[in-house]
Amino acid sequence: QVHVVESGGGLVQAGGSLRLSCTASRTILSVFNSNIVAWYRQAPGKQREQVATSTSGSTPNYADSVKGRFTISRDNNKRAVYLQMNSLKPEDTAVYYCNWRDARGQGWGQGTQVTVSS
Repeated sequence: QVHVVESGGGLVQAGGSLRLSCTASRTILSVFNSNIVAWYRQAPGKQREQVATSTSGSTPNYADSVKGRFTISRDNNKRAVYLQMNSLKPEDTAVYYCNWRDARGQGWGQGTQVTVSS
């Protein structure tokens, strides 16, 4: 089991930006460089949706709904994965979760609320 921590949610007006962060405790660089990290979101009454996925050395994948607006990136020094969200829309409102998989196993973060007002 991997202990995952997310941060960075909040309330923003439509058109604004937020950056979410995802880290996992006691992650050494070699483990970080072989991990797969995905951001999901779940809006009230809807199924959880995969938003973006990052695998070290590979091109990130994005849901069609966020392409061109969201960017997933990695910081080796901080062993962190970020989701930069620009041009936010009210329909982006959801709880965002980070799923982290590496050689130790996998874990989910506790979720961070993103609310976009119109």
